[in-house]
Amino acid sequence: MDLYSRKQRWKLALAMVALAIVGAGLWYSGRMVERVREEERHKVTLWAEAVRNRAQLVNYTDSLFRTLRDEERKKVELWADASARLVSSAPGEHLGFYLKVAQNNTTIPVIITDGLGHVRSSRNIPVRIEVDSTLLAAEIRAMDSAHAPITIPLAGAGQQLLHYKDSRLVSDLEDVMTDLIRSFISETVMGAADAPVILTDSSRTRVVEHHDVDAHVLTDNVLLRARIEEMSQANTPIEVTLAGLGRHHIYYDESRIVTQLRYYPYVMFGIIGLFLLVSYALFSLFRNAEQSQVWVGMAKETAHQLGTPLSSLMGWIEVLGSSGTDPGAVNEMRKDVDRLEVITERFSKIGSAPEPVPEKLYHVLRATILYLRPRMPARARIEVLPPADAEMTVPLNRALFSWVIENLIRNAVDAMEGTGSITLEILPEGHEVHIDVTDTGKGIPSSQQRTVFQPGFTTKKRGWGLGLSLSKRIIERYHGGKIFVKRSAPGKGTTFRITLKR
Repeated sequence: MDLYSRKQRWKLALAMVALAIVGAGLWYSGRMVERVREEERHKVTLWAEAVRNRAQLVNYTDSLFRTLRDEERKKVELWADASARLVSSAPGEHLGFYLKVAQNNTTIPVIITDGLGHVRSSRNIPVRIEVDSTLLAAEIRAMDSAHAPITIPLAGAGQQLLHYKDSRLVSDLEDVMTDLIRSFISETVMGAADAPVILTDSSRTRVVEHHDVDAHVLTDNVLLRARIEEMSQANTPIEVTLAGLGRHHIYYDESRIVTQLRYYPYVMFGIIGLFLLVSYALFSLFRNAEQSQVWVGMAKETAHQLGTPLSSLMGWIEVLGSSGTDPGAVNEMRKDVDRLEVITERFSKIGSAPEPVPEKLYHVLRATILYLRPRMPARARIEVLPPADAEMTVPLNRALFSWVIENLIRNAVDAMEGTGSITLEILPEGHEVHIDVTDTGKGIPSSQQRTVFQPGFTTKKRGWGLGLSLSKRIIERYHGGKIFVKRSAPGKGTTFRITLKR
């Protein structure tokens, strides 16, 4: 028991040290991950602020663009007014200012038509369009779809219409503005590095752009809504209004690296634990194999050492019998020598995998009890309950199986301190048969019922803790059966059960 207790204490101490190491590792890793998370959050905060600033810049640029377009329309209206004054001026009227205004329009394409739709004049129109009436009519329609024509009143009741479109400068700026918005969306999403980003429109259901988000999430509306909700819980969405596109929402989460770092310690310790578990299993396997070899070698050497004095004792018994020694004493000595022969046979069969042969179980148990009964304390009663079928046979190695029964009975006698009863009962069940060995001893605590079969476990001051371990080995390895504590309670006794195949 002392050896086993020390072993258990060492295991507990090592387990505590391992838990302390794992705890310290997780704590340190957690701190490192938290630092990385804070740095990532700081970067994401700067990124979010940059997104807002860039959105303001884009909107400010769009505002300037609209202002420029308004200024161009004012110029066109001024040009129309100047054209009207030039057409309807009185003789001798000073028209230098209006003429200068009309001549200064060198960028805005304009076409003037009369009330019947006939082209009266044009400016800044390509020559290929001016000479082709079909192209010219299409150009007028395009101008009217972009801007409402400006009416030029004439003297009397007549009027003309001035058609115009944006100058090349404004058109180029419009293309630049479109590219700017497109690049803003792309760079906003890609600028988040490894962080997952989803850019949606004002409805929060249509994804405009995304980054580092699983494709199946984007195609499943339920998963998409759940992912967006998860992102909004992690970080407050960024709301931006883009020129010509309305309000948009940017959802983002922590980077994949941070997520991986969070689970890295658990994966690492899991792998290390698995490695240690496999290593311990292999070590235990080799150690048990080595112990088995030592056990077999010791058993065979013991049988060999017993053989010489046993042969000598058999000769001396014959001498005593022929010399007139008390026959009763000689007979008892012969029984003990026979017993030594059985013990020698038992040790010699350890490790040799003997073949079980059909034996009458009840008779084997009775034979074992008949030998033990005279050698037990007088106040220790032992009996084998007769089964319904006393001739039932079970594959057994008689010598080794009797050894198991002897070990159980001797342990029961020790547990009862020499006073009490031991009952052996045979219980057939299907293709199996159970042998219950019940005593009225002090019982086994529930915490020790699984460890009583381990080598070195004993409650005796002089015990080696090998009896039950050997019994388990004989039943399981040589008979293909099971042995276990069926029930036990302190102060009420113990029942060991052996299960064998019929």
